[in-house]
Amino acid sequence: MNFRLAAMEDLPQLKQVYQDIIRNMDNHQICIWDDIYPCAFFEEDIKNDCLYVLFDQKELVSAFALHNTSPGEKAVEWQENKGKACYLDRLGVNVNYLKKGIGSWMLQKAKETAKESGAACLRLFAVDINEPAIALYKKNGFIKGKGVYDEIIDEDFILHEYGFEAVL
Repeated sequence: MNFRLAAMEDLPQLKQVYQDIIRNMDNHQICIWDDIYPCAFFEEDIKNDCLYVLFDQKELVSAFALHNTSPGEKAVEWQENKGKACYLDRLGVNVNYLKKGIGSWMLQKAKETAKESGAACLRLFAVDINEPAIALYKKNGFIKGKGVYDEIIDEDFILHEYGFEAVL
């Protein structure tokens, strides 16, 4: 397996893998990603050197983005209030690699990468109905913060997101 920063030539495969992830989520009634999010953000993530990918030979296995800020960061009461925070976004695992420990492995890589950048903690947001993701984060030592970030997509669609944090 090869873990590295994403490159522009990864973009077509990233979009295809995430479209498969979205279909799988929709089939499990977790309808929170669509044809815009997260795929529309990958190009900017790559340009900003914040999108990381895991490949098995030439097949994309997983990806995530790391950022220094998040729109919901002030909506949650975090346990770690000193030092830099990194925010994990858009974690996805290729549907052909589900139930193989890839999500946990990628969370560990995200923690290591955030710590190497000088962060004191790694934070993320999970939509309240995304129970598999919430279970994964808890299993990997993330603690739920107090509060909820309501991400308003449009007047009829609001995502209620819990904040999770791991001190590094």
